[in-house]
Amino acid sequence: MVLVVVMGVSGSGKTTVGSRLAEKLGWKFYDADDYHPLENKKKMEEGIPLSDEDRIPWLCTLHDILRREDKSRQDTILACSALKKMYRRVLISGASAIESNQPEQPGENPALKILFVHLDGPMDIIAGRLEKRRGHFMPLKLLKSQFDTLEPPTAPENFITVSLEKSLPEIVAEIESVILQG
Repeated sequence: MVLVVVMGVSGSGKTTVGSRLAEKLGWKFYDADDYHPLENKKKMEEGIPLSDEDRIPWLCTLHDILRREDKSRQDTILACSALKKMYRRVLISGASAIESNQPEQPGENPALKILFVHLDGPMDIIAGRLEKRRGHFMPLKLLKSQFDTLEPPTAPENFITVSLEKSLPEIVAEIESVILQG
C-alpha cells in the first residue's frame, strides 16, 4: 500500500502529473485544491497569500483523507503544494504534528508513510505555465510568495525531487520507477 503526495509550487504540474500517474497505476487520485474552503480560494483570487492558520485546517482534512485510504489499504496519490516541512508533517501525522512536541500516545494513529514527490523547476518556466492557465483561483502574482514559502524536502523526509523540465511521460515514468522499486 503506497501513499504519494505530488508537491510543489502552483503551476509546477502537480495535478497533471498526479492524475496521469494515478491513471497509469490504477490508483485513487485526489487534488488538494478541491478541499480548500471558499475563504481560502477567495483570498488567493484576491492575490492574498494564505497563512499557516489558513492552511492547517485544510491540511488536517487532507491528512484525514490519506488516513482513510491507508486504513482501507488503497494506493493513493494526492496533488498538494505541501510547501513547508510543517505542512508535510501535518499530512503525515495530522493535528498532532502542530500540538506541541508531545510523544505519540499508545493506541493513537501512527504516522502515515508518505512518499513526497517534489516537482522542481525554475520560476520563469512555472510563470509561463501560470500565464496560460485559465479558470484557476491561483493568480500568477502569488507565485513569488509560493517560492518564498517553499522549504524543499530534505533528509530524513521520504522524498524524491523530479525536474519539471522533463516531458510529462518522462516525469511519470521516473516516479513510477521509484514507486515500483519500493
